[in-house]
Amino acid sequence: MFAKNSVLLAVLALIAAGCASSPVRSVTPVDYRPGAQSERAFATRITRDVTLKYLLYLPKNYATDPQQRFPLVLFLHGAGERGTDVQKVAVHGPPKLAAAGRDLPFILVSPQCPDNQVWDDEALLRLIASLQRELRVDPTRIHVTGLSMGGYGTWSLISRRPDLFASAAPICGGGERIRTLLLSPAQREALKTLPVWVFHGAKDSVVPLSESERMIDQLKRAGATDVQFTVYPEANHDSWTETYNSPAFFEWMLRQHR
Repeated sequence: MFAKNSVLLAVLALIAAGCASSPVRSVTPVDYRPGAQSERAFATRITRDVTLKYLLYLPKNYATDPQQRFPLVLFLHGAGERGTDVQKVAVHGPPKLAAAGRDLPFILVSPQCPDNQVWDDEALLRLIASLQRELRVDPTRIHVTGLSMGGYGTWSLISRRPDLFASAAPICGGGERIRTLLLSPAQREALKTLPVWVFHGAKDSVVPLSESERMIDQLKRAGATDVQFTVYPEANHDSWTETYNSPAFFEWMLRQHR
């Protein structure tokens, strides 16, 4: 028994010695050259699942004429309404009006952004496409509006797909000017004819008035010709209540066609 243990220990010792003396194999690519720049390529595939809860309002006369198509208004809420309780979305804006019994002459979709996220352009565009397949949406009368974080989402969507929307109304938001600087020729042409009405409070302490001002300036630099800007002199961050309570706002929106 002792002899067998001695042999085993000797074998283990030889293995350990061999491992200690073996040179470490390099994992450095063969084309690695210190002091030189080489061309490489990285490929990967990223997939993700996205779920958006939303409130859907249909006009009272939606079922009257099965041939009639209706405008679609996409409303994007602010950061405070993110989460999993979709009823939070109805605390402001058009879904608040619908919840109060207001008769709205358009299809209203009000999605909820998940916690700790911002508006995802691709998810919103896919939601609109899904509703176009499901409902009788007039493709020439798709509108987008949003407040605060939703204002940012509105700017982002029209920078990406200005051809899709008949009008846009970002409220107390802002955006990335680089998007309008790098528009494709087709996007630039579509943006030129997109009616945009921007709203902001002069005393906004959350999103500075300058955020809207610089986006409007960039719109005009891109060739946009139908741009309105309303500044409420005494308003702080809440520049949406007065906007959405005004019949003139919805009259303007519903006059627009793409």
